[in-house]
Amino acid sequence: MEVITGTASNLVTGVAGYVFQKVKRNFSYVCRYRRMVSGFEKKVEMLKDKRDGVLLDLDAAEKNGENIYPEVNSWLAKADKMTDSELKEVKGLEDEAKNKCFIGLCPNFKARYQLSKKAEEGAAAVDELLQQGGFDKVSYRDVPQPILFVPPKDFEDFDSRRLLFNKIMEAVKDPNVNIIGVHGMPGVGKTTLVKEVVRQVKEDKLFDSVVMAVVTHTPDVQKIQDQIADMLALKFEEQSITGRASRLCQRLKKEKKILVVLDDIWAKLDLMEVGIPLGDEDQGCTILLTSRDLNVLLDMDAKKSFPIGVLEHEEAWHFFKKIIGDGVESSDLLPIATQVAKKCGGLPIAIRTLATSLRNKPPFVWEDALRQLSKPSSSNFKGIPATVYSTIEWSFDRLQSEDHKQTFLLCSLMGHNAPLELLLVFAMGLGLFHGVNTVEETRNRLLTVVSDLKASCLLLDGNTNKNFDMHDLISDVAMSIASKGNSVFVLSYKHDSNDWPDDETVKECDKISCFGMSELPDQLKCPKLTFLGMGSKDPWMKIPTNFFKETKNLKVLYLSGMNLSSLPSISLLGNLRALCLTDCVLGDIALFGELKNLEILAILGSDIEMLPEEIGQLTKLKRLNLRGCSKLKRISPGVLCKLSRLEELYMRDSLVEWGAEGHSSKESNSSLAELNALSCLTALEIQIPNAKIIPKGFSFEKLQRYIIFIGEASHWDWNWDWVHEYSRTLKLNLQTSISFLNNGVKVLLKKAENLYIDEVKGVEILLHESEVGNYFQQLRNLHIQNGEMVQYILKDSDAVQKIEFLQLESLTLKGLPNLISFCSKKEGSTSISAQESALFKQKILFPKLEKLKLSSIGIERIWSTQAFCSTQNLTSLIIQGCANLNYVLSDSMLEYLQQLKCLEINECKCIQEIISTDKMTQQTFKNGALIRFPQLNFLKLKGLQKLIGFAMKIIPLNSQS
Repeated sequence: MEVITGTASNLVTGVAGYVFQKVKRNFSYVCRYRRMVSGFEKKVEMLKDKRDGVLLDLDAAEKNGENIYPEVNSWLAKADKMTDSELKEVKGLEDEAKNKCFIGLCPNFKARYQLSKKAEEGAAAVDELLQQGGFDKVSYRDVPQPILFVPPKDFEDFDSRRLLFNKIMEAVKDPNVNIIGVHGMPGVGKTTLVKEVVRQVKEDKLFDSVVMAVVTHTPDVQKIQDQIADMLALKFEEQSITGRASRLCQRLKKEKKILVVLDDIWAKLDLMEVGIPLGDEDQGCTILLTSRDLNVLLDMDAKKSFPIGVLEHEEAWHFFKKIIGDGVESSDLLPIATQVAKKCGGLPIAIRTLATSLRNKPPFVWEDALRQLSKPSSSNFKGIPATVYSTIEWSFDRLQSEDHKQTFLLCSLMGHNAPLELLLVFAMGLGLFHGVNTVEETRNRLLTVVSDLKASCLLLDGNTNKNFDMHDLISDVAMSIASKGNSVFVLSYKHDSNDWPDDETVKECDKISCFGMSELPDQLKCPKLTFLGMGSKDPWMKIPTNFFKETKNLKVLYLSGMNLSSLPSISLLGNLRALCLTDCVLGDIALFGELKNLEILAILGSDIEMLPEEIGQLTKLKRLNLRGCSKLKRISPGVLCKLSRLEELYMRDSLVEWGAEGHSSKESNSSLAELNALSCLTALEIQIPNAKIIPKGFSFEKLQRYIIFIGEASHWDWNWDWVHEYSRTLKLNLQTSISFLNNGVKVLLKKAENLYIDEVKGVEILLHESEVGNYFQQLRNLHIQNGEMVQYILKDSDAVQKIEFLQLESLTLKGLPNLISFCSKKEGSTSISAQESALFKQKILFPKLEKLKLSSIGIERIWSTQAFCSTQNLTSLIIQGCANLNYVLSDSMLEYLQQLKCLEINECKCIQEIISTDKMTQQTFKNGALIRFPQLNFLKLKGLQKLIGFAMKIIPLNSQS
């Protein structure tokens, strides 16, 4: 009985304790509801801060061209939903808890309990989401594929090439063949054929990845590694060739199937040294090689090799006729044209070059060409028939001026994908063009000549419009032409040896281009030398003390990747007009001040920290380039203002701490006011950390080309890569309205083609509509971001009937959460109509607009019903994070969007449909009409939580129509 009584007593005590704790906990909910709500609100604020930080990371990643991980976007959507829904629910319960019961005499305990309970649960849910948001990385890079120009249509027409192409494709598909080779003489079309193979491989998705590298006659393992790594988005941390090879090999092995194309191999290449896996265990890696020499392919253990020969007679004539024009067959030129075509020997590059030169020429030119081609020269020219050499030489002889010939020969020294600006430096230094006085005049003349050389098929386009290229065969012929006689002898170093040639070989040289040297002579005995370009694989290789003692006629000196910590004999180069140093180790550069005839000084990618006062002695200097000197902080006062003939100043990535006007001491810095003294200055690249240091009377009036960033570097990513398609770029960290800017900056606004405005603070309206006519008539790209208070871009008035951005091609509005419309409501209006609430109204015109991007802005509608004409040229529309939008387009816009190619809508949580329709349009489409975007090739809809249909009243998303 005692046992039963004790057990019952314990049971009652336990139940009572449990009930007491339960009551105590529930009572605490009622008593501590304010603390619970406060804790919840703090957690929500933490979540908002975390979300904003992730959004900043996303913004930086998108600027960098990176893709966002799906889980990051998913987390952001959850964070947005939670901060909205949870906060709204808690606020609703909080309002209820404030109401009292019993005629206001007693607190509402039930409401307080529910509020406290919900706040606790909400805080726990927010806390869990905070834990999930600890991302190491928010983005990843796409693996870039090689940029391969589609081969000329002529390739498709050659039956012999098509047969060979099919054989190579069969070999590429064969899992038992891991190395394939294509060999043939220069100019026969090896690279074109291989690019067609790559294009087909990508189209058929035979490999997961395709990478390509050009090896050339002087293989640089590091450059080959870099080319492949770039296409795989691989960044090397290792410095040594061996370490990089190991990393590259690991990366390549991660691809299940990868095609590696190595173009233009001259000698056996150690694939393991590069980092290309090879062996029985690496069956996923297929290697495609091109070479002039079959023996090289055999040395590389090619399992299958395919020879590519010259075109057959009928194919060659068809190709020649296609360039000349089909009318040749019915003209008197037919007999001589067929003979001239035969002289090309079936070599595609010779046919293209010669036919282009003869097109639309009178008969006597054809007869003269045939006469010269009938006596082929340079019979000992290795690698190609003398007749083929003669066709290229004849095209050279037919160039319209000596300017064209000398430019062509100079181009042959510069290798593949060479920069046009470097060619400009060389041309100016050598005084190639007569009758031009300024840098801009020289540039214009050079671009004209280069354009003519491309039209003659002697030059090719480079990877960008800032570069040019030349076929190896044409380069070889050019250097052979330049080397004739003793007056001009060019040594372009293509030998296997890295030793410097003997004195007899170089003493008559006019130009030397020599890269990859392992050692240099104590003295360069070349009294006639006018041009010297050198580079070393060894960054510690020094130039001997007396190296330049007998090169006093030198006009252009280009050095790359060399140790120039001591260079005393450079002061002997009194005739030097252009000095270009790229990625060189430099010591005291005060010696450069003794080069009194110097017109161009380029110090690129150097670690110099100061520009000494001796540079001010270079009074003939026209162009000063200090790009990439990221450690340059100080320019001695008085240096810049002494360079009275300076026309172009480039200081990209140089964060000079500009001094105040009127201060000058050995420790002080140059001020921007010195630039005012440069009356010839027409081109400027500079970044100014604070607009306040720009002198009041400062003028940029004469600038024709500029890239100028104004604002603290920490406020944005100082990325210069995106600006080069524009001649005049201005990037402003704008702390006020445009109306209050320095007059000098306003001058830049008037000419700007590319304008980037960031950090607009304390301003509701950015500018007055009258300022559009003053400042933005040449604007091609406008980017405005990060303005918390901005409601309107323009202030409207009745005085102006329309506001036109006549040249604008691209517009980006980003991070403007309170933006209502591009143009404000009229003065005196007390309410905002539906038309006025649209971003773009009929009054705002963008007749050339092609790209529109809207990101994180507060608008409710994009276009009013009368503003569609500005969309007729629109090719790209991207909308991100616009939370107040219900739809994107109205049905009446469709006829104006016939050019649209890209439509991307992301993270717009209120969008229910993409196209909104009225009743009449609904009936039209139901009767069989179609919604057409004839040019659209990219459509992305992502993170649209409330999306019901593309045009939900016509085509719901689950429709089969």
